[in-house]
Amino acid sequence: MASRTTSPCLIFLLALLLPLAAVAVPRRHRFPSLQLAPVNASEPPTTFFEVDRPIQPPRGSVGPCSALLLSDSFGYTYGRPPATAFDRIFGVWLSGAELLRSCTAEPRPDGILWSVSRDVTRYAALLSEPGEVAVYLGNIVDSTYTGVYHANLTLHLYFHSTTPSPPPLPHADLILPISRSLPLNDGQWFAIQNSADVQSRKLAIPSNTYRAVLEVFVSFHSSDEFWYTNPPNEYIEANNLSSVPGNGAFREVIVKVDDNVVGAVWPFTVIYTGGVNPLLWRPITGIGSFNLPTYDIDITPFLGKLMDGKEHNFGFAVTNALDMWYIDANLHLWLDHKSKKTVGSLISYDATSSANVDSQFSGLDGRFVTSASRHVSATGWVESSHGKVMTTFYQRFSYKNSNVYSKNGSEQVVNQTIDAKSGVSTTNGAVLLSEEVHQVFPLYLFSGTSDEVGDEYSLVSAIKLSINEKRGSGAEQGFSYSSLRNAQSARGSMRVKGNLVTSGSGENHQVYKYVGTDGCYSRDVSSKNYTIVFDHSDDSCLKGSQVKGSRFPSS
Repeated sequence: MASRTTSPCLIFLLALLLPLAAVAVPRRHRFPSLQLAPVNASEPPTTFFEVDRPIQPPRGSVGPCSALLLSDSFGYTYGRPPATAFDRIFGVWLSGAELLRSCTAEPRPDGILWSVSRDVTRYAALLSEPGEVAVYLGNIVDSTYTGVYHANLTLHLYFHSTTPSPPPLPHADLILPISRSLPLNDGQWFAIQNSADVQSRKLAIPSNTYRAVLEVFVSFHSSDEFWYTNPPNEYIEANNLSSVPGNGAFREVIVKVDDNVVGAVWPFTVIYTGGVNPLLWRPITGIGSFNLPTYDIDITPFLGKLMDGKEHNFGFAVTNALDMWYIDANLHLWLDHKSKKTVGSLISYDATSSANVDSQFSGLDGRFVTSASRHVSATGWVESSHGKVMTTFYQRFSYKNSNVYSKNGSEQVVNQTIDAKSGVSTTNGAVLLSEEVHQVFPLYLFSGTSDEVGDEYSLVSAIKLSINEKRGSGAEQGFSYSSLRNAQSARGSMRVKGNLVTSGSGENHQVYKYVGTDGCYSRDVSSKNYTIVFDHSDDSCLKGSQVKGSRFPSS
Protein backbone atom coordinates (compact mmCIF):
# COMPACT_ATOMS: atom_id res chain seq x y z
CA MET A 1 0.00 0.00 0.00
CA ALA A 2 1.29 3.45 -0.90
CA SER A 3 2.14 5.77 1.97
CA ARG A 4 -0.19 8.70 2.53
CA THR A 5 0.87 12.15 3.63
CA THR A 6 -1.63 14.73 4.83
CA SER A 7 -1.80 18.46 4.07
CA PRO A 8 -4.67 19.87 6.14
CA CYS A 9 -6.29 23.26 5.72
CA LEU A 10 -8.62 24.79 8.31
CA ILE A 11 -11.61 26.87 7.27
CA PHE A 12 -13.46 28.75 9.99
CA LEU A 13 -16.84 30.06 8.86
CA LEU A 14 -18.87 32.57 10.86
CA ALA A 15 -22.36 33.60 9.80
CA LEU A 16 -24.00 36.40 11.74
CA LEU A 17 -27.72 36.30 11.11
CA LEU A 18 -28.57 38.92 13.71
CA PRO A 19 -26.31 41.71 14.93
CA LEU A 20 -25.06 41.47 18.48
CA ALA A 21 -22.98 43.58 20.80
CA ALA A 22 -20.53 43.45 23.63
CA VAL A 23 -19.15 45.73 26.29
CA ALA A 24 -16.18 47.94 25.38
CA VAL A 25 -14.33 50.88 26.87
CA PRO A 26 -15.81 54.11 25.40
CA ARG A 27 -13.22 56.06 23.42
CA ARG A 28 -13.06 57.98 20.18
CA HIS A 29 -11.08 55.40 18.26
CA ARG A 30 -13.50 52.50 18.65
CA PHE A 31 -17.22 52.51 17.95
CA PRO A 32 -20.21 50.31 17.32
CA SER A 33 -22.75 51.63 14.85
CA LEU A 34 -26.43 52.21 15.31
CA GLN A 35 -28.89 50.95 12.72
CA LEU A 36 -28.29 53.33 9.82
CA ALA A 37 -31.07 51.80 7.73
CA PRO A 38 -34.36 50.05 8.45
CA VAL A 39 -34.44 46.26 8.57
CA ASN A 40 -35.39 44.69 5.24
CA ALA A 41 -36.01 40.98 5.60
CA SER A 42 -35.80 40.49 1.82
CA GLU A 43 -32.20 41.74 1.65
CA PRO A 44 -29.50 39.03 1.87
CA PRO A 45 -26.80 39.32 4.54
CA THR A 46 -23.76 41.40 3.62
CA THR A 47 -20.61 39.34 3.01
CA PHE A 48 -17.52 40.80 4.66
CA PHE A 49 -14.00 39.74 3.65
CA GLU A 50 -10.32 40.30 4.29
CA VAL A 51 -8.17 40.48 1.16
CA ASP A 52 -5.62 37.67 1.18
CA ARG A 53 -4.11 35.14 -1.16
CA PRO A 54 -6.51 32.19 -1.53
CA ILE A 55 -5.25 28.95 -0.02
CA GLN A 56 -4.56 26.45 -2.80
CA PRO A 57 -4.62 22.67 -2.28
CA PRO A 58 -1.15 21.10 -2.54
CA ARG A 59 -0.16 20.40 -6.13
CA GLY A 60 -1.00 16.83 -7.13
CA SER A 61 -3.19 16.24 -4.08
CA VAL A 62 -6.70 14.81 -3.96
CA GLY A 63 -9.55 15.93 -1.74
CA PRO A 64 -10.78 17.54 0.27
CA CYS A 65 -11.98 15.17 2.93
CA SER A 66 -13.95 17.55 5.14
CA ALA A 67 -15.01 17.25 8.76
CA LEU A 68 -17.29 19.63 10.65
CA LEU A 69 -15.51 20.05 13.99
CA LEU A 70 -17.94 22.46 15.61
CA SER A 71 -21.28 24.10 14.92
CA ASP A 72 -22.54 26.43 17.61
CA SER A 73 -24.39 29.65 18.33
CA PHE A 74 -22.72 32.22 20.56
CA GLY A 75 -25.71 33.88 22.21
CA TYR A 76 -29.25 33.09 23.23
CA THR A 77 -31.38 35.76 21.56
CA TYR A 78 -32.11 34.31 18.13
CA GLY A 79 -35.29 35.85 16.72
CA ARG A 80 -35.11 39.17 18.57
CA PRO A 81 -34.76 42.49 16.73
CA PRO A 82 -31.20 43.51 15.79
CA ALA A 83 -29.26 46.04 17.82
CA THR A 84 -25.80 47.62 18.01
CA ALA A 85 -22.53 45.72 18.30
CA PHE A 86 -18.83 46.08 18.93
CA ASP A 87 -16.18 43.94 17.25
CA ARG A 88 -15.10 40.94 19.30
CA ILE A 89 -11.87 38.95 19.39
CA PHE A 90 -12.04 35.16 19.26
CA GLY A 91 -9.69 32.19 19.15
CA VAL A 92 -9.59 28.52 18.16
CA TRP A 93 -7.45 26.02 20.10
CA LEU A 94 -6.67 22.33 19.61
CA SER A 95 -5.29 20.52 22.66
CA GLY A 96 -4.37 23.91 24.12
CA ALA A 97 -2.44 25.09 21.04
CA GLU A 98 -3.93 28.12 19.29
CA LEU A 99 -4.71 27.63 15.60
CA LEU A 100 -6.47 30.89 14.76
CA ARG A 101 -7.08 34.32 16.25
CA SER A 102 -9.60 36.58 14.60
CA CYS A 103 -11.97 39.50 15.02
CA THR A 104 -15.68 39.46 14.28
CA ALA A 105 -17.24 41.79 11.74
CA GLU A 106 -19.61 44.49 12.97
CA PRO A 107 -23.23 43.89 11.96
CA ARG A 108 -25.82 45.69 9.93
CA PRO A 109 -29.59 45.34 10.31
CA ASP A 110 -30.03 42.74 7.55
CA GLY A 111 -27.28 40.50 8.91
CA ILE A 112 -23.72 39.71 7.88
CA LEU A 113 -21.71 36.70 6.77
CA TRP A 114 -17.99 36.04 6.53
CA SER A 115 -15.43 33.23 6.51
CA VAL A 116 -11.82 32.84 7.59
CA SER A 117 -9.38 30.27 6.17
CA ARG A 118 -6.01 29.25 7.57
CA ASP A 119 -3.51 26.65 6.40
CA VAL A 120 -2.84 24.41 9.40
CA THR A 121 -0.38 22.02 7.78
CA ARG A 122 2.31 23.00 10.29
CA TYR A 123 0.07 21.59 13.07
CA ALA A 124 0.05 18.06 11.59
CA ALA A 125 1.46 16.65 14.85
CA LEU A 126 -1.65 17.84 16.71
CA LEU A 127 -4.00 16.52 14.03
CA SER A 128 -2.49 13.02 14.11
CA GLU A 129 -4.01 12.16 17.49
CA PRO A 130 -7.25 12.85 19.40
CA GLY A 131 -7.54 16.30 20.92
CA GLU A 132 -10.00 18.78 22.38
CA VAL A 133 -11.19 21.67 20.20
CA ALA A 134 -11.98 24.90 22.06
CA VAL A 135 -13.47 28.09 20.60
CA TYR A 136 -13.93 31.25 22.64
CA LEU A 137 -16.01 34.18 21.39
CA GLY A 138 -17.17 36.57 24.09
CA ASN A 139 -20.76 37.76 23.73
CA ILE A 140 -22.78 39.82 26.18
CA VAL A 141 -26.53 39.95 25.67
CA ASP A 142 -28.88 42.28 27.51
CA SER A 143 -31.92 44.44 26.80
CA THR A 144 -29.86 46.73 24.54
CA TYR A 145 -27.39 44.34 22.91
CA THR A 146 -29.13 41.37 21.32
CA GLY A 147 -28.14 38.90 18.64
CA VAL A 148 -26.27 35.68 18.00
CA TYR A 149 -23.22 34.42 16.11
CA HIS A 150 -23.80 31.16 14.22
CA ALA A 151 -20.40 29.55 13.66
CA ASN A 152 -19.15 26.48 11.79
CA LEU A 153 -15.60 25.18 12.14
CA THR A 154 -14.55 22.83 9.33
CA LEU A 155 -11.32 20.93 8.68
CA HIS A 156 -10.41 20.11 5.07
CA LEU A 157 -7.80 17.40 4.42
CA TYR A 158 -5.91 16.91 1.15
CA PHE A 159 -3.91 13.77 0.40
CA HIS A 160 -0.95 12.71 -1.72
CA SER A 161 -0.95 9.08 -2.86
CA THR A 162 2.85 9.26 -3.06
CA THR A 163 5.45 11.48 -1.43
CA PRO A 164 5.87 14.74 -3.38
CA SER A 165 9.16 15.37 -5.16
CA PRO A 166 11.07 17.18 -3.85
CA PRO A 167 9.71 16.30 -0.38
CA PRO A 168 8.66 19.27 1.77
CA LEU A 169 10.61 20.28 4.84
CA PRO A 170 9.42 18.19 7.80
CA HIS A 171 7.01 19.78 10.23
CA ALA A 172 7.41 19.60 14.00
CA ASP A 173 7.00 16.19 15.65
CA LEU A 174 5.51 17.68 18.82
CA ILE A 175 3.69 20.93 19.61
CA LEU A 176 3.46 22.06 23.22
CA PRO A 177 0.97 24.82 24.09
CA ILE A 178 2.14 27.78 26.15
CA SER A 179 -1.32 28.88 27.19
CA ARG A 180 -3.83 28.54 30.00
CA SER A 181 -5.46 25.18 30.63
CA LEU A 182 -9.14 24.33 30.42
CA PRO A 183 -11.72 24.58 31.93
CA LEU A 184 -12.04 28.36 31.61
CA ASN A 185 -14.73 30.99 31.21
CA ASP A 186 -12.44 32.88 28.86
CA GLY A 187 -9.95 32.28 26.05
CA GLN A 188 -6.86 30.17 26.70
CA TRP A 189 -4.59 33.15 26.04
CA PHE A 190 -2.75 34.97 28.84
CA ALA A 191 -4.10 38.44 29.68
CA ILE A 192 -1.37 41.03 30.31
CA GLN A 193 -2.74 44.08 32.10
CA ASN A 194 0.25 46.39 32.60
CA SER A 195 3.99 46.77 32.02
CA ALA A 196 4.86 44.91 35.25
CA ASP A 197 2.63 41.94 34.42
CA VAL A 198 4.52 38.80 33.34
CA GLN A 199 2.55 35.72 32.33
CA SER A 200 4.29 32.37 31.97
CA ARG A 201 4.06 28.60 31.91
CA LYS A 202 6.58 25.94 32.85
CA LEU A 203 7.42 23.18 30.36
CA ALA A 204 9.89 20.30 30.18
CA ILE A 205 11.56 19.79 26.80
CA PRO A 206 11.98 16.18 25.55
CA SER A 207 15.60 15.06 25.82
CA ASN A 208 15.82 14.08 22.12
CA THR A 209 14.85 17.51 20.70
CA TYR A 210 17.08 18.92 17.96
CA ARG A 211 15.10 22.00 16.85
CA ALA A 212 12.63 24.35 18.61
CA VAL A 213 10.54 27.26 17.30
CA LEU A 214 8.12 29.45 19.26
CA GLU A 215 5.04 30.65 17.37
CA VAL A 216 3.58 33.67 19.21
CA PHE A 217 -0.02 34.94 18.98
CA VAL A 218 -0.58 38.60 19.96
CA SER A 219 -3.57 40.94 20.06
CA PHE A 220 -4.11 44.28 21.85
CA HIS A 221 -7.35 45.64 23.27
CA SER A 222 -9.15 48.13 25.50
CA SER A 223 -6.80 50.95 26.63
CA ASP A 224 -4.02 49.65 24.36
CA GLU A 225 -6.06 48.83 21.26
CA PHE A 226 -4.59 51.97 19.66
CA TRP A 227 -1.28 52.02 21.56
CA TYR A 228 0.45 53.70 18.61
CA THR A 229 -1.71 56.83 19.16
CA ASN A 230 -1.11 57.11 22.92
CA PRO A 231 0.63 60.30 24.15
CA PRO A 232 3.20 60.40 26.98
CA ASN A 233 1.93 60.50 30.55
CA GLU A 234 3.25 64.02 31.17
CA TYR A 235 0.98 65.37 28.41
CA ILE A 236 -2.02 63.61 29.98
CA GLU A 237 -1.21 64.87 33.47
CA ALA A 238 -0.56 68.46 32.35
CA ASN A 239 -3.94 68.60 30.60
CA ASN A 240 -5.87 66.56 33.19
CA LEU A 241 -6.98 64.01 30.56
CA SER A 242 -7.89 61.17 32.91
CA SER A 243 -9.82 59.21 30.25
CA VAL A 244 -7.02 59.23 27.63
CA PRO A 245 -4.74 56.15 27.59
CA GLY A 246 -1.05 56.96 27.97
CA ASN A 247 2.37 55.36 28.46
CA GLY A 248 3.45 56.73 25.08
CA ALA A 249 3.31 55.11 21.65
CA PHE A 250 5.89 52.31 21.87
CA ARG A 251 5.08 48.68 22.69
CA GLU A 252 7.25 45.58 22.57
CA VAL A 253 6.28 42.00 23.40
CA ILE A 254 9.24 40.42 25.18
CA VAL A 255 9.59 36.63 25.11
CA LYS A 256 11.73 35.04 27.82
CA VAL A 257 12.91 31.53 28.56
CA ASP A 258 14.00 31.49 32.18
CA ASP A 259 16.11 34.66 32.49
CA ASN A 260 17.01 35.05 28.81
CA VAL A 261 15.24 37.32 26.33
CA VAL A 262 15.09 34.86 23.43
CA GLY A 263 13.19 37.18 21.11
CA ALA A 264 10.66 39.96 20.73
CA VAL A 265 7.52 40.78 18.78
CA TRP A 266 6.91 44.28 17.41
CA PRO A 267 3.39 43.66 16.19
CA PHE A 268 1.70 44.82 13.03
CA THR A 269 -0.91 47.49 13.82
CA VAL A 270 -4.07 45.47 13.19
CA ILE A 271 -7.17 47.70 13.18
CA TYR A 272 -10.28 45.74 14.11
CA THR A 273 -13.61 46.17 12.35
CA GLY A 274 -14.87 48.78 14.83
CA GLY A 275 -11.62 50.77 14.84
CA VAL A 276 -11.31 54.52 14.14
CA ASN A 277 -14.45 54.59 11.95
CA PRO A 278 -16.32 51.27 11.58
CA LEU A 279 -17.75 52.41 8.24
CA LEU A 280 -14.25 52.16 6.72
CA TRP A 281 -14.23 48.38 7.05
CA ARG A 282 -17.51 47.47 5.31
CA PRO A 283 -17.30 45.08 3.56
CA ILE A 284 -13.46 45.15 3.17
CA THR A 285 -11.97 44.64 6.63
CA GLY A 286 -8.60 45.85 7.89
CA ILE A 287 -5.40 43.98 7.07
CA GLY A 288 -4.96 41.09 9.49
CA SER A 289 -8.29 41.66 11.27
CA PHE A 290 -9.87 38.32 10.29
CA ASN A 291 -6.61 36.34 10.42
CA LEU A 292 -4.23 37.96 12.88
CA PRO A 293 -0.54 37.38 12.05
CA THR A 294 1.70 35.17 14.17
CA TYR A 295 5.42 35.61 14.86
CA ASP A 296 8.12 32.90 14.91
CA ILE A 297 11.16 32.88 17.22
CA ASP A 298 13.73 30.10 16.77
CA ILE A 299 15.10 29.06 20.18
CA THR A 300 17.21 26.12 18.93
CA PRO A 301 20.47 27.79 20.11
CA PHE A 302 19.17 27.56 23.71
CA LEU A 303 18.35 23.83 23.61
CA GLY A 304 21.60 22.88 25.35
CA LYS A 305 20.29 24.69 28.46
CA LEU A 306 16.77 23.27 28.22
CA MET A 307 17.23 19.51 27.70
CA ASP A 308 18.10 18.69 31.31
CA GLY A 309 14.82 16.96 32.16
CA LYS A 310 13.69 19.92 34.27
CA GLU A 311 10.83 22.35 33.73
CA HIS A 312 11.73 25.75 32.32
CA ASN A 313 9.79 28.99 32.43
CA PHE A 314 8.40 30.45 29.18
CA GLY A 315 7.15 33.98 29.83
CA PHE A 316 5.68 37.05 28.13
CA ALA A 317 5.71 40.74 29.02
CA VAL A 318 4.81 43.94 27.15
CA THR A 319 6.88 47.12 27.47
CA ASN A 320 4.74 50.14 28.52
CA ALA A 321 1.60 47.97 28.43
CA LEU A 322 -1.84 49.12 29.49
CA ASP A 323 -4.82 46.84 29.93
CA MET A 324 -5.18 44.56 27.81
CA TRP A 325 -2.92 42.27 25.74
CA TYR A 326 -3.82 38.66 24.87
CA ILE A 327 -0.73 36.51 24.28
CA ASP A 328 0.01 32.81 24.03
CA ALA A 329 2.35 30.61 22.00
CA ASN A 330 2.90 27.19 20.49
CA LEU A 331 6.28 25.52 20.94
CA HIS A 332 7.11 23.48 17.81
CA LEU A 333 9.66 20.73 18.53
CA TRP A 334 11.55 18.45 16.13
CA LEU A 335 12.58 15.13 17.76
CA ASP A 336 15.42 12.76 16.91
CA HIS A 337 13.74 9.37 16.58
CA LYS A 338 17.09 7.60 16.29
CA SER A 339 18.36 8.61 19.72
CA LYS A 340 17.01 9.00 23.24
CA LYS A 341 19.07 12.07 24.06
CA THR A 342 20.63 14.95 22.18
CA VAL A 343 23.20 17.32 23.65
CA GLY A 344 24.01 20.93 22.94
CA SER A 345 25.50 24.19 24.12
CA LEU A 346 24.86 27.92 23.78
CA ILE A 347 27.96 29.47 22.18
CA SER A 348 27.06 33.17 22.03
CA TYR A 349 24.11 35.35 22.99
CA ASP A 350 23.33 39.06 22.86
CA ALA A 351 20.16 41.08 23.55
CA THR A 352 20.20 44.88 23.52
CA SER A 353 17.54 47.57 23.17
CA SER A 354 17.11 51.33 23.29
CA ALA A 355 14.20 53.79 23.25
CA ASN A 356 13.91 57.58 23.20
CA VAL A 357 11.03 60.08 23.29
CA ASP A 358 11.30 63.71 22.15
CA SER A 359 8.33 65.48 23.75
CA GLN A 360 7.23 69.06 22.99
CA PHE A 361 3.78 70.42 23.82
CA SER A 362 1.90 73.52 24.91
CA GLY A 363 -1.58 72.95 26.26
CA LEU A 364 -3.38 70.38 24.12
CA ASP A 365 -1.14 70.90 21.07
CA GLY A 366 2.15 69.08 20.81
CA ARG A 367 4.53 66.82 18.93
CA PHE A 368 5.98 63.58 20.27
CA VAL A 369 8.62 61.59 18.39
CA THR A 370 9.44 58.12 19.68
CA SER A 371 12.27 55.98 18.35
CA ALA A 372 13.42 52.54 19.45
CA SER A 373 15.63 49.64 18.40
CA ARG A 374 16.18 46.04 19.45
CA HIS A 375 18.76 43.39 18.58
CA VAL A 376 18.70 39.73 19.63
CA SER A 377 21.13 37.07 18.43
CA ALA A 378 22.06 33.61 19.65
CA THR A 379 24.28 30.81 18.35
CA GLY A 380 24.38 27.28 19.68
CA TRP A 381 24.98 23.69 18.60
CA VAL A 382 22.99 20.49 19.01
CA GLU A 383 24.43 17.04 18.40
CA SER A 384 22.02 14.33 17.28
CA SER A 385 21.86 11.53 14.72
CA HIS A 386 21.90 14.34 12.13
CA GLY A 387 25.40 15.27 13.29
CA LYS A 388 26.66 18.32 15.14
CA VAL A 389 24.57 21.19 13.79
CA MET A 390 25.25 24.86 14.54
CA THR A 391 22.22 27.21 14.57
CA THR A 392 22.22 31.01 14.57
CA PHE A 393 19.07 33.07 15.04
CA TYR A 394 18.81 36.86 14.98
CA GLN A 395 16.26 39.67 15.14
CA ARG A 396 16.81 43.36 14.35
CA PHE A 397 14.07 45.93 14.91
CA SER A 398 13.80 49.67 14.38
CA TYR A 399 10.82 51.88 15.19
CA LYS A 400 9.82 55.50 14.72
CA ASN A 401 6.53 57.15 15.65
CA SER A 402 5.52 60.79 15.18
CA ASN A 403 2.38 61.82 17.07
CA VAL A 404 1.16 65.40 16.46
CA TYR A 405 -1.81 67.16 18.10
CA SER A 406 -3.08 70.47 16.67
CA LYS A 407 -6.09 72.81 16.74
CA ASN A 408 -6.35 72.64 20.51
CA GLY A 409 -6.03 68.86 20.47
CA SER A 410 -8.96 68.31 18.10
CA GLU A 411 -6.75 66.89 15.34
CA GLN A 412 -4.20 64.10 15.60
CA VAL A 413 -1.75 62.83 12.98
CA VAL A 414 0.29 59.67 13.54
CA ASN A 415 3.10 58.54 11.25
CA GLN A 416 4.77 55.29 12.25
CA THR A 417 7.16 52.75 10.73
CA ILE A 418 8.19 49.38 12.16
CA ASP A 419 11.11 47.66 10.42
CA ALA A 420 11.70 44.03 11.44
CA LYS A 421 14.38 41.64 10.16
CA SER A 422 14.96 38.09 11.32
CA GLY A 423 16.87 35.07 10.13
CA VAL A 424 18.05 31.59 11.01
CA SER A 425 20.84 29.46 9.58
CA THR A 426 21.90 25.91 10.36
CA THR A 427 25.22 24.41 9.30
CA ASN A 428 27.26 21.24 9.81
CA GLY A 429 30.11 22.32 7.59
CA ALA A 430 27.61 22.88 4.79
CA VAL A 431 24.51 25.06 4.88
CA LEU A 432 21.50 22.91 5.80
CA LEU A 433 18.94 25.69 6.13
CA SER A 434 18.93 29.44 5.65
CA GLU A 435 15.83 31.60 6.17
CA GLU A 436 15.42 35.38 6.21
CA VAL A 437 12.37 37.59 6.64
CA HIS A 438 12.21 41.37 6.22
CA GLN A 439 8.98 43.16 7.14
CA VAL A 440 8.13 46.86 7.08
CA PHE A 441 4.86 48.10 8.62
CA PRO A 442 4.10 51.75 7.73
CA LEU A 443 1.07 53.48 9.25
CA TYR A 444 -0.53 56.90 8.73
CA LEU A 445 -3.58 57.97 10.73
CA PHE A 446 -5.44 61.29 10.73
CA SER A 447 -8.33 61.95 13.09
CA GLY A 448 -10.15 65.25 13.48
CA THR A 449 -13.19 66.20 15.56
CA SER A 450 -15.49 69.20 15.09
CA ASP A 451 -19.03 70.47 15.72
CA GLU A 452 -19.01 69.22 19.29
CA VAL A 453 -22.29 69.83 21.13
CA GLY A 454 -22.80 68.01 24.42
CA ASP A 455 -22.00 64.34 23.81
CA GLU A 456 -22.31 64.70 20.02
CA TYR A 457 -19.53 65.52 17.57
CA SER A 458 -18.33 64.91 14.00
CA LEU A 459 -15.23 62.86 13.24
CA VAL A 460 -13.21 62.82 10.01
CA SER A 461 -10.53 60.15 9.63
CA ALA A 462 -8.01 58.87 7.09
CA ILE A 463 -5.80 55.79 7.35
CA LYS A 464 -2.99 54.27 5.31
CA LEU A 465 -1.44 51.01 6.46
CA SER A 466 0.45 48.23 4.78
CA ILE A 467 2.57 45.12 5.11
CA ASN A 468 5.68 45.00 2.93
CA GLU A 469 7.40 41.65 3.28
CA LYS A 470 10.17 39.65 1.64
CA ARG A 471 10.96 36.05 2.55
CA GLY A 472 13.76 33.79 1.38
CA SER A 473 14.50 30.20 2.34
CA GLY A 474 17.08 27.72 1.14
CA ALA A 475 17.62 24.08 2.07
CA GLU A 476 18.73 20.82 0.47
CA GLN A 477 15.16 20.44 -0.82
CA GLY A 478 15.43 23.66 -2.81
CA PHE A 479 15.02 27.41 -2.69
CA SER A 480 11.92 29.55 -2.13
CA TYR A 481 11.28 33.27 -2.23
CA SER A 482 8.26 35.53 -1.89
CA SER A 483 7.48 39.23 -1.97
CA LEU A 484 4.27 40.75 -0.62
CA ARG A 485 2.90 44.28 -0.72
CA ASN A 486 -0.49 44.61 0.95
CA ALA A 487 -1.66 48.23 1.26
CA GLN A 488 -4.91 49.88 2.34
CA SER A 489 -6.05 53.49 2.08
CA ALA A 490 -9.32 54.41 3.79
CA ARG A 491 -11.15 57.60 4.68
CA GLY A 492 -14.52 58.56 6.05
CA SER A 493 -16.63 60.75 8.28
CA MET A 494 -19.29 60.11 10.87
CA ARG A 495 -21.52 61.74 13.42
CA VAL A 496 -21.13 60.31 16.92
CA LYS A 497 -23.47 60.52 19.91
CA GLY A 498 -21.95 59.24 23.13
CA ASN A 499 -19.85 56.45 21.68
CA LEU A 500 -22.35 55.32 19.02
CA VAL A 501 -22.23 56.15 15.31
CA THR A 502 -25.50 57.77 14.19
CA SER A 503 -24.60 58.59 10.57
CA GLY A 504 -21.62 58.67 8.27
CA SER A 505 -19.80 57.25 5.27
CA GLY A 506 -16.60 55.39 4.52
CA GLU A 507 -14.51 54.19 1.61
CA ASN A 508 -11.60 51.79 1.34
CA HIS A 509 -9.11 50.95 -1.41
CA GLN A 510 -6.77 47.97 -1.13
CA VAL A 511 -3.98 46.71 -3.39
CA TYR A 512 -2.55 43.25 -2.72
CA LYS A 513 0.39 41.86 -4.70
CA TYR A 514 2.19 38.59 -4.01
CA VAL A 515 5.00 37.13 -6.13
CA GLY A 516 6.86 33.96 -5.19
CA THR A 517 8.33 30.67 -6.26
CA ASP A 518 4.96 29.09 -5.43
CA GLY A 519 2.99 31.40 -7.73
CA CYS A 520 1.54 34.88 -7.93
CA TYR A 521 -1.64 36.64 -6.84
CA SER A 522 -2.86 40.22 -7.09
CA ARG A 523 -6.09 41.98 -6.19
CA ASP A 524 -7.17 45.60 -6.54
CA VAL A 525 -10.49 46.28 -4.81
CA SER A 526 -12.38 49.36 -3.66
CA SER A 527 -15.56 49.89 -1.64
CA LYS A 528 -17.77 52.78 -0.58
CA ASN A 529 -20.63 52.56 1.92
CA TYR A 530 -21.01 48.75 1.75
CA THR A 531 -20.83 48.75 -2.06
CA ILE A 532 -17.93 47.29 -4.05
CA VAL A 533 -16.89 49.95 -6.57
CA PHE A 534 -14.48 47.67 -8.45
CA ASP A 535 -12.72 44.37 -7.84
CA HIS A 536 -9.95 43.00 -10.07
CA SER A 537 -7.90 39.90 -9.22
CA ASP A 538 -5.35 37.80 -11.09
CA ASP A 539 -3.32 34.70 -10.19
CA SER A 540 -1.07 34.71 -13.25
CA CYS A 541 2.57 35.70 -13.11
CA LEU A 542 3.86 38.34 -15.48
CA LYS A 543 6.87 37.32 -17.51
CA GLY A 544 9.91 37.41 -15.26
CA SER A 545 7.90 38.11 -12.08
CA GLN A 546 7.85 34.57 -10.69
CA VAL A 547 11.07 33.41 -9.08
CA LYS A 548 11.85 29.87 -10.13
CA GLY A 549 13.02 27.48 -7.44
CA SER A 550 16.31 25.66 -7.76
CA ARG A 551 18.08 23.02 -5.77
CA PHE A 552 21.28 23.86 -3.97
CA PRO A 553 24.33 22.21 -5.54
CA SER A 554 25.57 19.26 -3.53
CA SER A 555 28.69 19.93 -1.52
